[in-house]
Amino acid sequence: MANLVAVHGAQLVDASTDQAGASVRVSTGPIKCRLMTANGSATAAGTEVATGGGYTSGTGAPTATFGAANTTTATAATSGAINVTNYPRAETVVGVELWDSAGTPARKWFGALASSKTMASGDTFSIAAGALTVQDL
Repeated sequence: MANLVAVHGAQLVDASTDQAGASVRVSTGPIKCRLMTANGSATAAGTEVATGGGYTSGTGAPTATFGAANTTTATAATSGAINVTNYPRAETVVGVELWDSAGTPARKWFGALASSKTMASGDTFSIAAGALTVQDL
């Protein structure tokens, strides 16, 4: 997952090039991993999976915890697995989005899964520790 949301990317560019009044909104943790049935873009959110069973949308989505970024590759990977047990219904998960937990949550990252996952009601959806990464490229 290497897709930074456009508004956040612009804030980082402005702040790193010393633009007057530039600021970067710091993420309010925990970071939530929302599952998508249709992927979004740099400027628009995708379509989140159905709520129910073991999945709650929005700030109730599973937490994504990251280790510190590698200073050579500017990559950070999840330090724990992301799991949804008792999946709510049959549908296909095609991607994920990472959102913060602010009062008005901000979407930070988005990306397609390497392989879509067709889920049935009651299944478990999992992303292994280290398998979800973010990178500045």
